Amino acid sequence: MATTAVFADVQNIYYTTREKYRAHFDYNQFWYLACASQTIAQANAYAIASNDPKQRQFHHILRGIGFEVQLKPFIQRADGSAKGDWDVGIALDVYEAAANGVSQIILLSGDGDFEPLVRRVQQRFGTRVDVYGVPGLTAQALIEACDTFIPIDNTMLLHAR
Repeated sequence: MATTAVFADVQNIYYTTREKYRAHFDYNQFWYLACASQTIAQANAYAIASNDPKQRQFHHILRGIGFEVQLKPFIQRADGSAKGDWDVGIALDVYEAAANGVSQIILLSGDGDFEPLVRRVQQRFGTRVDVYGVPGLTAQALIEACDTFIPIDNTMLLHAR
Protein backbone atom coordinates (compact mmCIF):
# COMPACT_ATOMS: atom_id res chain seq x y z
CA MET A 1 0.00 0.00 0.00
CA ALA A 2 1.28 3.45 -0.88
CA THR A 3 2.29 5.59 2.05
CA THR A 4 2.98 9.29 2.31
CA ALA A 5 5.17 11.38 4.59
CA VAL A 6 4.49 15.09 5.04
CA PHE A 7 7.11 17.68 5.98
CA ALA A 8 6.07 21.29 6.66
CA ASP A 9 8.66 24.07 6.76
CA VAL A 10 6.44 26.24 8.97
CA GLN A 11 8.59 29.39 8.84
CA ASN A 12 8.89 29.32 5.07
CA ILE A 13 5.15 28.81 4.59
CA TYR A 14 4.32 31.50 7.15
CA TYR A 15 6.53 34.17 5.58
CA THR A 16 5.73 33.40 1.94
CA THR A 17 1.94 33.29 2.42
CA ARG A 18 2.12 36.48 4.47
CA GLU A 19 4.24 38.24 1.83
CA LYS A 20 2.15 37.21 -1.19
CA TYR A 21 -1.37 37.08 0.24
CA ARG A 22 -1.25 38.97 3.54
CA ALA A 23 -2.90 35.86 4.99
CA HIS A 24 -2.08 32.68 6.91
CA PHE A 25 -1.84 29.15 5.54
CA ASP A 26 -4.74 26.90 6.53
CA TYR A 27 -3.14 23.65 7.70
CA ASN A 28 -6.58 22.08 8.29
CA GLN A 29 -7.58 22.75 4.69
CA PHE A 30 -4.22 21.49 3.44
CA TRP A 31 -4.70 18.27 5.41
CA TYR A 32 -8.20 17.86 3.99
CA LEU A 33 -7.02 18.45 0.41
CA ALA A 34 -3.70 16.62 0.46
CA CYS A 35 -3.95 13.93 3.06
CA ALA A 36 -7.57 12.82 3.49
CA SER A 37 -7.39 10.05 0.88
CA GLN A 38 -3.87 8.87 1.67
CA THR A 39 -2.16 6.71 4.24
CA ILE A 40 0.04 9.11 6.19
CA ALA A 41 3.04 7.31 7.67
CA GLN A 42 4.57 10.46 9.14
CA ALA A 43 3.73 14.16 9.31
CA ASN A 44 6.23 16.61 10.75
CA ALA A 45 5.90 20.36 11.14
CA TYR A 46 9.15 22.21 11.83
CA ALA A 47 8.78 25.40 13.84
CA ILE A 48 10.57 27.72 16.23
CA ALA A 49 9.97 27.33 19.96
CA SER A 50 8.25 30.30 21.53
CA ASN A 51 6.80 31.43 24.83
CA ASP A 52 4.17 33.41 22.93
CA PRO A 53 0.75 31.95 23.85
CA LYS A 54 -0.50 32.33 20.25
CA GLN A 55 2.48 30.40 18.90
CA ARG A 56 2.01 27.67 21.51
CA GLN A 57 -1.68 27.45 20.60
CA PHE A 58 -0.73 27.18 16.91
CA HIS A 59 1.64 24.29 17.71
CA HIS A 60 -1.20 22.62 19.64
CA ILE A 61 -3.50 23.02 16.60
CA LEU A 62 -0.86 21.43 14.35
CA ARG A 63 -0.66 18.46 16.75
CA GLY A 64 -4.45 18.17 16.69
CA ILE A 65 -4.43 17.99 12.89
CA GLY A 66 -1.95 15.12 12.97
CA PHE A 67 1.50 16.71 12.80
CA GLU A 68 4.36 15.89 15.10
CA VAL A 69 5.70 19.35 15.89
CA GLN A 70 9.47 19.65 15.90
CA LEU A 71 10.67 22.73 17.78
CA LYS A 72 14.03 24.46 17.66
CA PRO A 73 15.03 27.43 19.78
CA PHE A 74 15.29 30.82 18.13
CA ILE A 75 18.89 32.02 18.42
CA GLN A 76 19.64 35.73 18.61
CA ARG A 77 23.31 36.34 17.84
CA ALA A 78 25.45 39.02 19.46
CA ASP A 79 25.68 40.90 16.14
CA GLY A 80 21.87 41.22 16.05
CA SER A 81 21.29 38.56 13.41
CA ALA A 82 19.03 35.61 14.15
CA LYS A 83 18.97 31.90 13.38
CA GLY A 84 16.01 29.57 13.43
CA ASP A 85 16.57 27.35 10.42
CA TRP A 86 15.32 23.76 10.15
CA ASP A 87 16.71 22.93 6.67
CA VAL A 88 19.17 20.24 7.79
CA GLY A 89 16.66 18.62 10.14
CA ILE A 90 13.99 18.54 7.44
CA ALA A 91 16.46 17.14 4.91
CA LEU A 92 17.55 14.34 7.25
CA ASP A 93 13.96 13.37 8.05
CA VAL A 94 12.87 13.44 4.38
CA TYR A 95 15.85 11.29 3.38
CA GLU A 96 15.20 8.83 6.21
CA ALA A 97 11.49 8.54 5.33
CA ALA A 98 12.38 7.82 1.69
CA ALA A 99 15.02 5.29 2.76
CA ASN A 100 12.42 3.59 4.96
CA GLY A 101 10.15 3.06 1.99
CA VAL A 102 7.45 5.73 1.89
CA SER A 103 6.23 6.03 -1.67
CA GLN A 104 5.50 9.77 -1.58
CA ILE A 105 6.91 12.83 0.13
CA ILE A 106 4.84 15.99 0.44
CA LEU A 107 7.06 18.98 1.16
CA LEU A 108 5.54 22.29 2.18
CA SER A 109 8.29 24.78 1.38
CA GLY A 110 9.48 27.05 -1.37
CA ASP A 111 13.11 26.86 -0.29
CA GLY A 112 15.44 26.09 -3.20
CA ASP A 113 17.94 24.53 -0.80
CA PHE A 114 15.73 21.41 -0.92
CA GLU A 115 16.23 20.88 -4.68
CA PRO A 116 19.22 18.48 -4.35
CA LEU A 117 17.36 16.55 -1.63
CA VAL A 118 14.30 16.15 -3.87
CA ARG A 119 16.43 14.88 -6.74
CA ARG A 120 18.37 12.52 -4.48
CA VAL A 121 15.33 10.78 -2.95
CA GLN A 122 13.70 10.48 -6.38
CA GLN A 123 16.83 8.91 -7.91
CA ARG A 124 18.00 6.78 -5.00
CA PHE A 125 14.66 5.49 -3.70
CA GLY A 126 12.17 6.16 -6.51
CA THR A 127 10.15 8.31 -4.12
CA ARG A 128 7.56 10.69 -5.56
CA VAL A 129 8.00 14.24 -4.24
CA ASP A 130 5.19 16.79 -4.37
CA VAL A 131 5.88 20.36 -3.29
CA TYR A 132 3.35 22.86 -1.99
CA GLY A 133 4.67 26.40 -2.29
CA VAL A 134 3.64 29.98 -2.92
CA PRO A 135 3.82 30.89 -6.63
CA GLY A 136 6.47 33.50 -7.33
CA LEU A 137 8.15 32.81 -3.98
CA THR A 138 9.06 29.16 -4.57
CA ALA A 139 12.48 28.51 -6.06
CA GLN A 140 12.27 27.56 -9.74
CA ALA A 141 14.85 24.81 -9.21
CA LEU A 142 12.60 23.19 -6.59
CA ILE A 143 9.56 23.44 -8.88
CA GLU A 144 11.51 21.81 -11.71
CA ALA A 145 12.88 19.04 -9.48
CA CYS A 146 9.65 17.87 -7.87
CA ASP A 147 7.15 15.49 -9.47
CA THR A 148 4.23 17.88 -8.94
CA PHE A 149 4.20 21.49 -7.79
CA ILE A 150 0.96 22.44 -6.08
CA PRO A 151 0.63 26.22 -5.81
CA ILE A 152 -0.61 27.52 -2.49
CA ASP A 153 -3.52 29.69 -3.51
CA ASN A 154 -6.60 31.30 -2.04
CA THR A 155 -8.22 27.90 -1.39
CA MET A 156 -5.52 27.06 1.20
CA LEU A 157 -5.58 30.29 3.19
CA LEU A 158 -7.30 31.25 6.42
CA HIS A 159 -9.85 33.90 5.71
CA ALA A 160 -10.95 36.50 8.25
CA ARG A 161 -14.37 35.65 9.54
